[in-house]
Amino acid sequence: MAINARVSFKGGMKFEGTANSGHTVLMDAAEGKLGGENAGFRPMELMAISMGGCTGMDVVSLLRKMRQDFTDVQIEINAEQREEHPRHFVKVELVYHVWGRNLDPAKVEKAVSLSYERYCPAIATVRHVAEIVYRVEIHEVA
Repeated sequence: MAINARVSFKGGMKFEGTANSGHTVLMDAAEGKLGGENAGFRPMELMAISMGGCTGMDVVSLLRKMRQDFTDVQIEINAEQREEHPRHFVKVELVYHVWGRNLDPAKVEKAVSLSYERYCPAIATVRHVAEIVYRVEIHEVA
């Protein structure tokens, strides 16, 4: 499957991106930085968010297949960048929070591990340039 994307200059430092899905996203630099107006995400923020969305979709799909009664899944992404250019990620920490009833910790861990090791292409791509670590926190709900 090919992904075809395009970014278009919108003035200042703003760019609007679109891809096969037809959705758009606005990117911009910080206010006062290189003419930015803080009107959208920074490109590297989108990379971090993409990792979270990618692995999150895997985990939700796997937890459903494992018949886990989860009510919420949130992933915190803490990414450190190099100080010099290119300022790519050097370390990424993913913290998976899973809420639910009578969750089996082994199954939740397995779902996260499968996403991390096998399924998530965003993690697989970043893994080539950055150390990626993760932890899982399970929250029981009534």
